[in-house]
Parts: sequence; C-alpha cells; structure tokens
Amino acid sequence: MARCSSCNAPLPDGSPRCDYCGSRNDIDLKGIHFYTTHENDSPRICPRCDVKLKTIDLKLNGTFLIDRCDQCLGLFFDPGELEALLEATVSNVFLIDKTGLDGINLHRQPEQYAISYIKCPVCSQLMNRVNFGVRSGVIVDRCKAHGVWLDGGELRHLFEWMKLGGKLLDQEHQEQIKKEEQKKEIERREKLSAYRSGSPSFDEFGDPLRRSDPDLFDIVYAAIRFFTR
Repeated sequence: MARCSSCNAPLPDGSPRCDYCGSRNDIDLKGIHFYTTHENDSPRICPRCDVKLKTIDLKLNGTFLIDRCDQCLGLFFDPGELEALLEATVSNVFLIDKTGLDGINLHRQPEQYAISYIKCPVCSQLMNRVNFGVRSGVIVDRCKAHGVWLDGGELRHLFEWMKLGGKLLDQEHQEQIKKEEQKKEIERREKLSAYRSGSPSFDEFGDPLRRSDPDLFDIVYAAIRFFTR
C-alpha cells in the first residue's frame, strides 16, 4: 500500500491527497525508475491547470519521456507509452485476483473532478473518455493522435490493477470478443454461401415454391419470367 511522503499514513486509492495531513503525493516514479526533469518546459499545456507541463525522462530502456503537471500531478503519455510503462513496471503476474480487483474499485476515492471532456495538451481538441482495460475502474482521457492523460493518483491505481491480474483479465475479455466476432463472421459466410448455391424455383408469378423469405430480387425475377412466356 502506498503511503504519504509527509506523514506516512496510507494513501487513499486513486487519489494523490492524504486524508490525514492533506499533502499531495506524486506517484513514486523514483521507486520505479530513476528519472530526471528536463530544464526546458514542454510546450504542452495541462488540461486541468492551464500551465505548461514538465518533461520527465524515466530512463526506461534508454530515453523514455512523459509529461507531468507540477500542480495537479497529472501525467500525459504519448501513444503506447502508458502500456509500455505498465508492462515494464509490473511483471511476473500469472493469476487473476477478481476479489482484489473488486476491492480496489470498491474502496476507491470519488472522482477528483466533475465529469467533463478536457482538451488534449498537444492539439487542444477535446479528448474521448475511455475505460482503460476491464475492471480497472479508471476512465482515461484519450486523444487518438497524441496520447493519454491520467489525473493524479490514477497511475498508482493502474499499477495495483496490473498486480492483481487486471491485464490478464483484459486479455481474456479481448480474446472472447475476438472469438464471438469470428463465430458471427463464419455464420454470415455460411448463410451467404447457402443463398448463392440454391436456385429459386417458381410455379406462378409471386408464388415462390416452399420459400418462407423471398426477397425483392426473387419477386422481380418471377415477374419477368411470367410476362416473357
């Protein structure tokens, strides 16, 4: 369990603010990877505080840059960076603890901000609100072109989600969706093949023999045959 850097009290899940002393706690990136803060400010703007973000190099397999707001402690990741950080930080997880996953969401603090659409730090266009994974409890703000925004405390929550097998559960869910889509596609192709292989037969105009679902093509074809006899 994460603890407050000021008073050592347990931190509430999903929030950077300590309930005991009121201090705001940054995610412990130093405990994960050594990082340095670049001297030059990033031109990217915090969607919460409207100030320039600081660029941080996590030194993960070489240069690994993310952007952070010094005021709200929010983080912005370029496309694919958040997933890469989670994979590199949390490893050797082989079991899904569904009880634990339910628990971290049950005791999670209420959202820090009112539900709203915020602007991308890069292009200033409104980002989409997207559920991250299955049962993570975190709704991220995503710009398809430029990346993902996490509010303060959400990265710590995603670390716990990964440790409890959340990524494995998400993979199972995606595999199930894929299988269902493949099944539907096979059924669609079988129906199409059966329709193409069968030749419609008619005895009189508008009276298809033993067919329960004649379509418009069948009816028009029957009419042409009737009037051209």
